[in-house]
Amino acid sequence: MLDQLKEDINAVFERDPAARNTLEVLLTYPGIHALIMHRMAHQLWMHRFKGAARGLSTLNRFLTGIEIHPGARIGKRFFIDHGMGVVIGETAEIGDDVTLYHGVTLGGTTWNKGKRHPTLQDGVVVGAGAKILGPLLIGKNAKIGSNAVVTKEVPDNATAVGNPARIISKVAEKQTVLSQEDSRRLDYAKSIGFQPYAATPNLPDPVMDAFRILLDHMQKTDHRLHEICASLSDIDPKFINPSEKPLSKIDQAILDELKKECKLKNTSNKLKN
Repeated sequence: MLDQLKEDINAVFERDPAARNTLEVLLTYPGIHALIMHRMAHQLWMHRFKGAARGLSTLNRFLTGIEIHPGARIGKRFFIDHGMGVVIGETAEIGDDVTLYHGVTLGGTTWNKGKRHPTLQDGVVVGAGAKILGPLLIGKNAKIGSNAVVTKEVPDNATAVGNPARIISKVAEKQTVLSQEDSRRLDYAKSIGFQPYAATPNLPDPVMDAFRILLDHMQKTDHRLHEICASLSDIDPKFINPSEKPLSKIDQAILDELKKECKLKNTSNKLKN
């Protein structure tokens, strides 16, 4: 248990730049206090001292603001940053190197007994206020954005954002000039697969991206229609009279080709008549 505590403290230093020394972490970090008491309560739960386990978990909630059911299974190097309002249900399973921020809920969606809470695999980061509901599997190194509401499984290395949560597959990172210190920290965070609050630079919204693509397509289509109308009007003003001017001048080669084709069709029709 002492070795586990050392690993948990080291995890704090790796993921929280505000941590200064071991004594400060032990005395002032509620996530560490909650984890110590949970490991004790979990041992009581596993040895069927369930009343005592629930009593200790209630004391844990009172002292830290973090509610962890003693039946929950938690792996190594688990880190709860700030911690207030975190709720972890009875059948939740958490792997190694997982990070939760304040206000996170690992909850259930049914009153039936059995597995009803999520499973977080190794390296998952869950942002502040996120809710993961139901017996879902959150894949390795997945990231759940702040205030996301997750009701479907998240694959490995994916990022889920929004309500309901949507999977972000490709993230465009903006190139910015970083200081040497910031660059070092960013490189280290990438090496351990960690992103604070599960936030990625310039994180796109897939719904807004879809709207942008549709608007761009509509604008291009409208532009082409104006060009066609203008070309037909040049060939025969009586045939069509566009109400609006074209957005830009049509390429002369295309216009000549259209005139040529229209003249050939007109000649062919006259010969038939």
